[in-house]
Amino acid sequence: MRILWRPFGFSRRLLKVESCRITESESLIPLAWASLIQKLSRTPGIFLLDQRKRFSTMPEIETNQRDSELFSPPSDVRGMTELDRTAFKKTITIPVLKVRKEIVNKLMRSLKRAALQRPGIKRVIEDPEDEESRLIMLDPYKMFTDDSFEKGELSILKQLNVNPQISKYNLELTYENFKSEEILKAVLPEGQDVTSGFSRVGHIAHLNLRDHQLPYKHLIGQVMIDKNPGITSAVNKINNIDNTYRNFQMEVLSGEENMMTKVRENNYTYEFDFSKVYWNPRLSTEHSRITELLKPGDVLFDVFAGVGPFAIPVAKKNCTVFANDLNPESHKWLLHNCKLNKVDQKVKVFNLDGKDFLQGPVREELMQQLGPLSKERKHSVHIVMNLPAKAIEFLSAFKSLLDGQPCGSELFPIVHCYSFSKDANPAKDVQQRAGTVLGISLEACSSVHLVRNVAPNKEMLCITFRIPAAILYKNQTLNGDNHEDPPIKRQRTDKDF
Repeated sequence: MRILWRPFGFSRRLLKVESCRITESESLIPLAWASLIQKLSRTPGIFLLDQRKRFSTMPEIETNQRDSELFSPPSDVRGMTELDRTAFKKTITIPVLKVRKEIVNKLMRSLKRAALQRPGIKRVIEDPEDEESRLIMLDPYKMFTDDSFEKGELSILKQLNVNPQISKYNLELTYENFKSEEILKAVLPEGQDVTSGFSRVGHIAHLNLRDHQLPYKHLIGQVMIDKNPGITSAVNKINNIDNTYRNFQMEVLSGEENMMTKVRENNYTYEFDFSKVYWNPRLSTEHSRITELLKPGDVLFDVFAGVGPFAIPVAKKNCTVFANDLNPESHKWLLHNCKLNKVDQKVKVFNLDGKDFLQGPVREELMQQLGPLSKERKHSVHIVMNLPAKAIEFLSAFKSLLDGQPCGSELFPIVHCYSFSKDANPAKDVQQRAGTVLGISLEACSSVHLVRNVAPNKEMLCITFRIPAAILYKNQTLNGDNHEDPPIKRQRTDKDF
């Protein structure tokens, strides 16, 4: 960053003239004009000759435009598809205050309002003409002349024997001084959406670019790497999630092609190959929410476990966990992460289709959990089904799953089933679709939690309910069931949407 010095064009002494001519090139920034005109009109000995164009102001629209462009990259980078960092050099005018170097720290505490607040730019620099002095960068939107200082600030300057005269400097900005969103806004076609956000998965930035951004995809990827410490690879999803294994094809936009990564979520560590398994860092809060519902001693069946974000935290609470995933890669990394987090003795891991898992290991365990001795059981049983695209279809596996006579309904499993919805009333939509699969109405005995907004008009939700005996047991009828299901504690229903 290069600093070029020259005295600021206006001072209190310079205003004491009969007329003046201030050209556009001599202004600090256009914001100064309106304020300066008012001050000049009240200053003795100053008069404005509008008809003779001795003093002119900028139109309001042009002023606003130039304000927004002060810290924007040069306009000629528009349309760039291959990143050229040298093209982002730009010189702007910044007001500065010259002070003795020994009082800088003391003075800065009093000039927080006036000082420049811009990441990547030092607020105090050396004076190229005086090694005993320093230059304090000031906010160009607030500080136009020495009259811009507030009364308290002027008092401090007087106490420290600092001349309040402001000078201006030509400050050269480079690629390193601009934020990622500023760079992309300057490069992409004007008026189109700018991608500056992404999902971070260890060292990987996972983007989901729109069609109009694809011509700039490699530039966008490199900017994400440059502007985010620790990111060494940027990828873009190029198809929808495969519903069988819950992974998707991706393209490396920039950086290294290594997809082996490590992440920390809620104080647990997970390692996996991001190109072969499903991982969404935006579900961290949901993982915690479900974990908090279980108490030590409870049992969790995780039907679509992935690499373990539900199973491992729950196992750490001294719960018994049965975790399953059809994807062989997810199964491999689930076993690995259980050992990594030292819960491998508390988690039984399976590599089955979800329906086979429910009708096999889950059924066998429930027969024991809900057997003759079940009345002495004090713990709860939870079943998590996090496959939003298809999980509701798997609810049919609960129909007539168990033999024998049902015990008290308060011991029946609690299901947490995830789904997407594009309906105007997403909660009611999920309740109706889940109820249709089970053959009952869930509207009065379930709760629906909004997990997150996935896309415009598309929500991810979790419906929670206790499986009725009439569904879970063979030879039971809805009307003949004497076991009423206690209501699930309300979290969020369709009225909340």
